[in-house]
Amino acid sequence: MKRFPDDFAWGAATSAFQIEGAIGEDGRGESVWDRFTAEPGRISDGSDASVACDHYHRVEEDIDVLRWLGVRSYRFSIAWPRVLPEGRGAVNAPGLDFYDRLVDRLLAAGIEPFVTLNHWDLPQALHAAGGWPARDTVGAFVDYAALVMRRLGDRVRRVCTHNEPWCISTLGFGRGEHAPGERSWPRALAAAHHLLLSHGLAVDAIRAVAPAAEVGIVLNLVPAEPASPSAADRDACRAFDGGFNRWFLDPLYGRGYPADVIADHRAAGHLPAGEGPALPFAHDGDLAAIAASTDFLGVNYYSRAVMRSTTVPENENHAATVVASDDRTDMGWEVAPDGLLAILRRVHVEYAPARLYVTENGAAYGNAPDASGRVRDVPRQKYLWTHFDAAHAAIAEGVPLAGFYLWSLLDNFEWAEGYTKRFGLFWVDYATQARLAKDSAHMCRRIIGANAITSLERDLAEVEA
Repeated sequence: MKRFPDDFAWGAATSAFQIEGAIGEDGRGESVWDRFTAEPGRISDGSDASVACDHYHRVEEDIDVLRWLGVRSYRFSIAWPRVLPEGRGAVNAPGLDFYDRLVDRLLAAGIEPFVTLNHWDLPQALHAAGGWPARDTVGAFVDYAALVMRRLGDRVRRVCTHNEPWCISTLGFGRGEHAPGERSWPRALAAAHHLLLSHGLAVDAIRAVAPAAEVGIVLNLVPAEPASPSAADRDACRAFDGGFNRWFLDPLYGRGYPADVIADHRAAGHLPAGEGPALPFAHDGDLAAIAASTDFLGVNYYSRAVMRSTTVPENENHAATVVASDDRTDMGWEVAPDGLLAILRRVHVEYAPARLYVTENGAAYGNAPDASGRVRDVPRQKYLWTHFDAAHAAIAEGVPLAGFYLWSLLDNFEWAEGYTKRFGLFWVDYATQARLAKDSAHMCRRIIGANAITSLERDLAEVEA
C-alpha cells in the first residue's frame, strides 16, 4: 500500500464557464467565450454554454456530489463577468453573492474552497477595449482580484490568479482555436506578458486584503522529448519546451524570458528584429513584478510531447528513440503517467516552488451508462490510478506535492469541443441534468477515503466487486 501524507489535499476541479450555465441571469455580463461560441464554426458540435451543467441552479446537488466523493477541497473558478459585467466598475451584487454562498456551503460540508480568479472568461467589454494584449487590462484584473478576495478572503485559504495563461494567449490569440479566436502572434505574446504581469501585481493586492490566503498561479505543463537523437529533433524539442513551458516558468521564477525563445520569435517575425531581452510590450519593472513570491504553483498535466522536426531528411530521423504510445484518450492525447513524475521533478529541481499541487489531471473517455445504468469507464480508472502512482513517486523523491485535483467533477462544456468530450467523474445527462457516478468516481472515492493506493489490479477489482 502506498499512503499519501495525512494532510494531502484530495480535490476535484471545475471552471465556471464549463458548468454554470445561466449566462443571461442575475445581471451576468457577456464573456469572450459567449461571443466566441455564438460565431458559426467555432464549436465542434455547434453548442454553447448557456445551460452547461446548470450548476448555477444545482449548487446544493453538486456539493452533495463532492461530499459523496469524499474530497477535502474543491477548486472552482469565479466568472469575472458575473461579478463585474463590464469587467470593472459597478459590482453585480447577485453574482458576488452566488460565490459567497458557495464558499459558505462548501465550508459547512467540510470542503475547503480553492478559488481560481480567471479561468479564461474575460468580460467581453474588456476585450472590446483591448483585452489581454492591452496593458490596461492588467489593472482591471488586479482590481477584480482584490474585490473578490476582499469579500471571500476571510474564508478562502487558497487562491490562484490565472488558469493556464498559455491557453489564453497561444490558443486564443496565436492559433485562433479558443476565444477570442485571433491569429496574431505579436498579440499573443503581448497577452501572455500582461497575464503574467497581472498575476504578479495581483499577488500583493490579494495579500493586502486577505493576508492569510495562499496565492499562486496554475500552468499547464508538458514535458517534451525528442523523437530521435538528431540535432533537428533535439532543437524541435528545445523550441517546444521553450514556448510552452519556459516562457511562463522562467519569468515567474525571476529568470526573465528565455533568450532562445525570444530569438525564435524574432526569426519568425513575431517580434521586432533586434538583440538582447528587450520586448516591445515589457516596461521597466515588469519582470520584477512578474516574479512576485508565491506560496504555490499549480500544475495541470494531461500528456507529454514527443517532438519530431519536419525539416530533417527522412533517413536521419528514421530511428526514433522515443515512440509515442498508441494508448490515447478521446482528445487524442497520449496516456503518459511518467510525464507527470518528470514534470513535477523538473519544476521542483529547477524552479523550487515552495509547494506544488496537481491542479488538474484527468482524461476524456466517452463510456456511457450501460443497460443497468452503470458507467464502466475502465480506461479512465487506469489513467487516474497510474497518475496517482506517479504523484506518490514524486512525493517519495522529495517533491513538495501537497494535493491532487481531479479534472473534472462533471462532464461539461469542453470549450471548442462542445459536449463531444467527457472528462467527468460523474456522467451528466444533458437532457435531464442527472448526475451519475462513473466507476472511476467509485474508485477515487475509495482511494481518497483510504488516502492510499494499493495496486491497479486490486483497486479496480474493489470497484468491480
